[in-house]
Amino acid sequence: MSDVSTSVKIHPTAIIAPGAEIDSSVEIGPYAVIGAHVRIGAGSKIGSHTVIEGHTTLGTDNRIGHFASIGGDPQDMKYAGEPTRLEIGNRNTIREYVTIHVGTAQDMGATQLGDDNWIMAYVHIAHDCQIGNHTIFSSNAQIAGHVTVGDWAILGGMSGVHQFVRIGAHSMLGGASALVQDLPPFVIAAGDKAEPHGVNVEGLRRRGFSADAIAALRTAYRQLYKASLTLDEAKLQLRELAQQGGDGDVHVEALVNFIDTAKRGIIR
Repeated sequence: MSDVSTSVKIHPTAIIAPGAEIDSSVEIGPYAVIGAHVRIGAGSKIGSHTVIEGHTTLGTDNRIGHFASIGGDPQDMKYAGEPTRLEIGNRNTIREYVTIHVGTAQDMGATQLGDDNWIMAYVHIAHDCQIGNHTIFSSNAQIAGHVTVGDWAILGGMSGVHQFVRIGAHSMLGGASALVQDLPPFVIAAGDKAEPHGVNVEGLRRRGFSADAIAALRTAYRQLYKASLTLDEAKLQLRELAQQGGDGDVHVEALVNFIDTAKRGIIR
């Protein structure tokens, strides 16, 4: 980490608090504000007027747009100033006016984002959310506290997600949708109360899923949503499907495990 006062890549109008740890390769734009407990890794670029505060760590090669607010206090009335954290991985793009808050002591104490996420303008990621890798949040997507988002999930523009909801890997939530229960992995959902609309086939193909794996997931979807089975009956069918010896077994098993651990229930 460099002595930030001598870095030519930091605009002279930026305000860097003593104690901030900033790699010498980081670029910081005009009027940005960086707090004392912030760490920013190599190759990152911070846009003008952005505020990064709290106990916030950014990995390498992140791109933060103008006017973003990163690491602010959680919007939780129980928060009493505890030194909770925001941990952001590598190669994330976080665009203009995004807000991401630190965690709370009532949860694990940290909001976390993985690697290679694409967070578009005006997105809100609340306290204690756990975001995986390669996700896409379209503009104005809003997720409440304690939400978990799996790898490769996509949230459409102006979608809203209730607190404590989980969004499974490789799923897709349509624009302007309201999600109040868990969205299983691989499933497309949409609606002002989000409902299932099939398997995210195109996304799975782009990510290299085999035809056999996609066929197994389509069968699993029919058993879960189209066969007029109770949830317990559907889970029994899915467990049998996960033992067929094909490429889809591991993915169907992941689907069943997700359903088994759904505290708020799944959309159905």
